[in-house]
Amino acid sequence: MMQPQIILLQEGTDTSQGKGQLISNINACQVVVDAIRTTLGPRGMDKLIVDKNGKTVISNDGATIVHLLDIVHPAAHTLVDVAKSQDAEVGDGTTSVVLLSGEFLTQAKPFVEEGLHPLTIARSFRKATALAVARIKEIAIKVKRDDLEEQRAMLVKCAATSLSSKLISMQKNFFSEMVVDAVMLLDELLPLNMIGIKKVQGGSLEDSRLVSGVAFKKTFSYAGFEMQPKHYKKPSIILLNIELELKSERDNAEIRIDNVEEYQSIVDAEWTILYEKLQKIVDSGAKVVLSKLPIGDVATQFFADRDVFCAGRVQDDDLKRTMKACGGSILTTVNDLTPSVLGTCEDFREEQIGGERYNLFTGCPQAKTCTLILRGGAEQFIEETERSLHDAIMIVRRALRNDSVVAGGGAIEMELSRHLREHARGIAGKQQLLISAYARALEIIPRQLCENAGFDAINMLDKLRYQHSKEGGIWYGVDIMKEDVVDNFDSFVWEPSIMKINALTAASEAACLILSVDETITHAKSQQDLPPGGMPGGGMPGMGGMGGGRGRGRPM
Repeated sequence: MMQPQIILLQEGTDTSQGKGQLISNINACQVVVDAIRTTLGPRGMDKLIVDKNGKTVISNDGATIVHLLDIVHPAAHTLVDVAKSQDAEVGDGTTSVVLLSGEFLTQAKPFVEEGLHPLTIARSFRKATALAVARIKEIAIKVKRDDLEEQRAMLVKCAATSLSSKLISMQKNFFSEMVVDAVMLLDELLPLNMIGIKKVQGGSLEDSRLVSGVAFKKTFSYAGFEMQPKHYKKPSIILLNIELELKSERDNAEIRIDNVEEYQSIVDAEWTILYEKLQKIVDSGAKVVLSKLPIGDVATQFFADRDVFCAGRVQDDDLKRTMKACGGSILTTVNDLTPSVLGTCEDFREEQIGGERYNLFTGCPQAKTCTLILRGGAEQFIEETERSLHDAIMIVRRALRNDSVVAGGGAIEMELSRHLREHARGIAGKQQLLISAYARALEIIPRQLCENAGFDAINMLDKLRYQHSKEGGIWYGVDIMKEDVVDNFDSFVWEPSIMKINALTAASEAACLILSVDETITHAKSQQDLPPGGMPGGGMPGMGGMGGGRGRGRPM
């Protein structure tokens, strides 16, 4: 007797499984890698991406590009996640981590096609990663924390290495010093939100400046604003979250009065309430008034007559940063204004920067903070500069916390590749081949650096293997400027060791995750996701009982 067919999944569900599905996932990841392959290194190209709203972004940052690609393939989306994790954890090396993930899968593909179990490959890759991480920790150079000059020099070199592959590589010396100064202004916790970045179009990149305090763009102002003083020494600062203007009546508000005097008393009460608020603020001794909500024309003129500076509609993050830096509290009432709720700073001034006016608070006592004011031509260029500086700031923060560095430019990858090859020779069985494949995959970084610079990659890799086989050649990497190999540690191409450890670990985990998936189940789209009158099978509207069309025989 024939057994009835058992249906577990909804009709229309797509199931793909087995070796073919795994190879399909690997191919999808290779397509993502090919999209950002050419952005690696100092001679890497940039990508121009236009989103669905028509906004153009020019970038060579791996995390930014894979995020804007809007990838829908479920397996390939793992590479987006691994780039985001590298960006959040370390800040730089996002292109490297995607390249390494893709190359690990490329090296694993022949073994999958020959029928080797994916988890055997994953187990060997995990062992190879552990060996590589141990080797990095063994050879990484420690920088003395107590020698401040040596530590600062190390931080500047790490920032310069990060910026050398960015759009602003020609100004890397200028910006690396600025980035290190910015991070050194922070307290021990190195909070990223205490570094503000403001963008002002116009001028050149060298016109960018670092403000050791809080700076934000002048807000919308009313008549009377120009009469207010624009510079104070040690002012008291009050931060508000209330409106200082006459409020308009609510829609359909109704007030029943018998005579004109009653109406006048209502109007006078509104003015009295506003003037009482303003007088309390002036009596508190505050010389700078900042509010998240509007400060109207009456209040602006009132403060101007009493030599008080005011700014309304201040952005929330700027107001909170001012509060953390200058002290005080963001108030929702002006009653009981005591000195404890007021902030202060050494110097307040309003300055013209390019075509904008900025309010600058320096010498903030409560928290150490700073603001980078970036200048430049096109909007896209300034935005890419901001992304580049974010990467450099993250690298400097990591280097401060983890005081060991390695040489970049493909040097550490070549040394790890040599170390793993030597280790693999002493292993019997399949693991020897798999660890050797992992070692070959690590060479993708120096190879891609050469290809992006237009060098002969095969010739350069031969030179690197020769140097790394000799005693004392562990830091030899690619010299982009002279088209040769060079000791990158002596050339000051330095990167924090934690960045390489995180990139290797994340790339290996992503590759092992994709190798462990042997089936993809895609559910059919629900009826509400279909176009009006359509259906999955391509039914035409107007057919009875199909899709969302009209019933049979009913007139159109």
